Amino acid sequence: MKIVCVAEKTGSDGLLRLQIPVGAPEAEYDAVVVLQARALAGPPCVADNRGWPPDYFQETFGSITDESFVRPPQGQLPAAVELE
Repeated sequence: MKIVCVAEKTGSDGLLRLQIPVGAPEAEYDAVVVLQARALAGPPCVADNRGWPPDYFQETFGSITDESFVRPPQGQLPAAVELE
């Protein structure tokens, strides 16, 4: 499943026409559409509205395939300061 965010404007007839590029001609898809008026929607659609590009985490998780890649030791945290 892939989440696609598009911003479109209705025509003078009040109809919203969606064109969503999927890159696969003659393929069949199931689609779910959730509409929200732009004035209420807030910032443009990005992952969690925190600035991450769409699908960033799905595309990068597990992307390091080099078996020699290891996380170095992180050491110890300093002792916490005691408050009175």
